[in-house]
Amino acid sequence: MIRGEAEDPRAARTRTRLRSALLEECAQRPLEEVGVAALVRRAGVGRATFYVHYADLEALAVDACADVVREAVEALHAWRGRPDPVRAPVALAEFFGSLTPHAGLYRTLLAPGGGGPLGRVLHRDLRAYSLRERERAGAADAPLVASAVAATFAGVLADWLHGDLGGTPAEIADQVWQLLVALHASR
Repeated sequence: MIRGEAEDPRAARTRTRLRSALLEECAQRPLEEVGVAALVRRAGVGRATFYVHYADLEALAVDACADVVREAVEALHAWRGRPDPVRAPVALAEFFGSLTPHAGLYRTLLAPGGGGPLGRVLHRDLRAYSLRERERAGAADAPLVASAVAATFAGVLADWLHGDLGGTPAEIADQVWQLLVALHASR
């Protein structure tokens, strides 16, 4: 689909059904154990329909988790005025807390350190948003800080999900927030 072009409502409904079916399947078993046959049966679509919309289960999983990326970007920018350098916006702690129901799926798609297919999407979208904001503010170091912000957040998120970092959702939100505020202030 070309950007700006209206999406076919039938295709949108089919993708919504496939995403929901995948999340339901992954609530019961790891992504590696989910089969296309069970997924399309749960979604009420044919196998060929699945492949019209997605190359494979990983592509569907990344699409199903794309809301997490949008929520992360919004949570990181959910403040107005001068940011508190110690306490994260409430939306950021809520974001970390909201990950629990599908944490296993996120761990599959977001490798330690922030890599993996979901990590690439998160890094791309967060960097683009941060770059726009830094350029709007007239910061000369916009590309550098945007890359650092995206890499830091994706890495901390992934490592927390994988258990390499401890802390409650509120604690990890405050910790990553402090890092990001320091990155913005360092240049």
